[in-house]
Amino acid sequence: MRLRIFAGRSFEDAGAQVFHGLVGLKTHAKLAPVVREDPDGTIRRYAHLGTGNYNPLTARYYTDFSLLTCDEAITASVNDVFNFLTAYAEQPNYKPLLVAPRDLAKGCIALIDGEARNLKRWRPARIIAKMNALVDPPVIQALCRASQAGVEIDLIVRGQCALLPGLRGVSSRIRVRGIAGRFLEHSRIFCFGNAGQPEIYLGSADERVEVLFPLKDPQLRLRITEEILPAYLADTRAARLLGADGNFRRSRADRNGHGISVQEQLMGTAQHSPSAFDTRLGKIKRKIHGAVYTDSAGSAAPDDPTAESASQDSLNASV
Repeated sequence: MRLRIFAGRSFEDAGAQVFHGLVGLKTHAKLAPVVREDPDGTIRRYAHLGTGNYNPLTARYYTDFSLLTCDEAITASVNDVFNFLTAYAEQPNYKPLLVAPRDLAKGCIALIDGEARNLKRWRPARIIAKMNALVDPPVIQALCRASQAGVEIDLIVRGQCALLPGLRGVSSRIRVRGIAGRFLEHSRIFCFGNAGQPEIYLGSADERVEVLFPLKDPQLRLRITEEILPAYLADTRAARLLGADGNFRRSRADRNGHGISVQEQLMGTAQHSPSAFDTRLGKIKRKIHGAVYTDSAGSAAPDDPTAESASQDSLNASV
């Protein structure tokens, strides 16, 4: 706290206005709006939104995502969030952003329930979420409802997880894994099948001032659904899989000393080219749109999306 006060005073001494956010809530969102006159003479708003801190030290060993955009809807909403934090000027909503403590939790639950409704209408449905922790009872209940409706759900949880996967009749279509590798898994991804048109949010969800922002660019969305998320779900070296008994276990595929490391794969992709990405991922890739689902053992999901069979329960409990 002293360091933050000292840093704030340093900024003030340099001529910057410093606001300390809402009383009783830590401002944890990562936003940076910029207004500039472009070479064509047009005044444009830009915004940088991220999952990680603006910290050059932690950036060396945290994994994070960020987005630089001039999308008018997003930049206008970022401006509204800053008005909320600095002048307490609340808006009815901050669409297309989800903002905590305003509407983020409700928005996430609505997205989860929407996947269950899609499946009941025989539309593709899928949920993959990567997060810091999962302890919020309403969100856990919504995930269990979606599982009971037949939605396939994969959760990548770095820390505490209060949801037990693989419980027959409760959470049998939910799988939970954690990744403990060279870098701290700090990024948050929330991907919803959305009837075959994946809806993707990045950011963080917590009991603080947070922001989830959507990915609209088709190429960026494709990187998440076809490159990044499949790699996390394919990891067998750093992954620990949560069982129905509440214990984490290493993947069976890594017991012979070989396997896939998501962090090494993504580093290799960044250093070389997408073609360097491990071709083994293609054999166990989970289709994000939900039309095809294949588990790590190569077994297809039942044709009936609402039937939670005993064999499926047994499979999920062992994954």
